[in-house]
Amino acid sequence: MTTIAIVFHSRFGHTGVQAEAVRRGAASAPTAEVLLVSVDDYEHAWEAIDAADAIVFGTPTYMAGPSAPFKAFLDATSGRWAQQLWKDKIAAGFTNSGGVNGDKLATLQALSLFAMQHGMVWVGLGLLPGSFESVGDLNRLGSFLGAMAHSPADATPEIAPGSGDLATAEYLGRRVATAAARWMDARAPIEVAS
Repeated sequence: MTTIAIVFHSRFGHTGVQAEAVRRGAASAPTAEVLLVSVDDYEHAWEAIDAADAIVFGTPTYMAGPSAPFKAFLDATSGRWAQQLWKDKIAAGFTNSGGVNGDKLATLQALSLFAMQHGMVWVGLGLLPGSFESVGDLNRLGSFLGAMAHSPADATPEIAPGSGDLATAEYLGRRVATAAARWMDARAPIEVAS
């Protein structure tokens, strides 16, 4: 059994819908146990997050980066970084913004660099780009680093993100669950002689 923690922030509900899609995808793997953690409650979930085999990070993109509440969560992990508690865990990320581009790539880059600082192993999306014009296509926003979603500012969480963006988030969840299971099967500490 592999455990996957999905840690996310969602101010208006759109990224929460995306997080739920990642959860569905991860939970579809037969050996996965999935925990969904809002950054509003992360202080009560440290033990479960630390015990997870994989951590998926999700945040809306605000002003070309992670939201302030999500950034506060990232900053709160510095003690875990110092102890290398998350070293060799699988990591992945997803983001959502009101703009079609919205500088979501910058957010995914920030998440992946954060994971690298913790010594984690990043899992990208692993999909070719879909067709932007087809809202039902997987990876219609053409991301490789993680799952991206678009939710226009005037759209409610009931209608955005669209079906393709949510299917992409589910795909990421399944990919992370599969990668975590493989990693745990073959995992041995990665020690490099200095």
